[in-house]
Amino acid sequence: MEEDKDRVAVVQYSNDPDANFYLNTYSTKEDVLNAIKGLRHKGGRPLNTGTALQFVKDNVFTASAGSRSIDGIPQILILLIGGRSRDDVGASATALKGLGVVPFGIGTRNADTRELQTISYDPTFALSVSDFSDLPNIQQQLLSSMIKIDRGRITERPTVVVERDSAQRDVVFLLDGSDDTRNGFPAIREFVQSVVENMDVEQNKDRVAVVQYSNDAAAMFYLNTYSTKEDVLNTIKGLRHKGGRPLNTGAALQFVMDNVFTASSGSRRLEGVPQVLILLTGGRSRDDVGASATALKGLGVKCLLVSEQEMQIPGSCKQFHTTLLLLFLFLTSLIFQTSSSNFCPL
Repeated sequence: MEEDKDRVAVVQYSNDPDANFYLNTYSTKEDVLNAIKGLRHKGGRPLNTGTALQFVKDNVFTASAGSRSIDGIPQILILLIGGRSRDDVGASATALKGLGVVPFGIGTRNADTRELQTISYDPTFALSVSDFSDLPNIQQQLLSSMIKIDRGRITERPTVVVERDSAQRDVVFLLDGSDDTRNGFPAIREFVQSVVENMDVEQNKDRVAVVQYSNDAAAMFYLNTYSTKEDVLNTIKGLRHKGGRPLNTGAALQFVMDNVFTASSGSRRLEGVPQVLILLTGGRSRDDVGASATALKGLGVKCLLVSEQEMQIPGSCKQFHTTLLLLFLFLTSLIFQTSSSNFCPL
């Protein structure tokens, strides 16, 4: 444990959370251990785990508090809980995972198993003990799971716990099909498939369209092409890499505006249905994206950009450069919560 190696923070919570120390408070193992030995029980009730998760997201997993997430350092949360939360944990847990944080939930017999699994990155990361005095018995299991985390990459596929609702969304995937993504295209295809599997695809609920682009754009299918999830998934599984160069993202954005987010192609924008664009790209655009991005924004389209390189799209509030796997939970949550403040317009 050193400044340039492992960093540790500790937060206690009950009705509200308090940081005992942050990731950049101490730089030596000795200081951390001395601070832990001196911890005093916080006390208080009720137990608001959702609020506590939001607290660590906003105040601990931040650069100012010592987080090195922007440097690609794995972000790990170990939650020890002795009962069921009084408040909701779903939104804050999903938001944490969206940042690339990998939560482990450890609960006693009084904890809610479903709640622990919702918070944890994967059900195998949700551990149970009869009492906190039994924590040494699961230490090896916890360590074994943690070593599977390698610079932000998890070997297992995450399990998503989604509370479905009756809301409607029109979701368009715009995929970089240029020569540069040829080797990575199977992963892109699997990613899109995973997100769609957690959507409520029907004619009067969620609708999906997929567009590939390189030097030009081509619609694989439109929002009104298929009315069942089975048909959409079968088509996604059969997608073939488009190929071509250079990468003209501006022209592709204009294409989806003119040809996909339209009533004739199944868009329900005029009925007030949220319009969502998920752009996955592997490189910098050769053409200008400003005009088409601004036009899409004017239509009320919300966009999430997932890129391997820096992209200059005016007004984008968040871009991601981590693995598709770690982004899976976050993108799913955005589809099911289009009013989220994390959802960024172009």
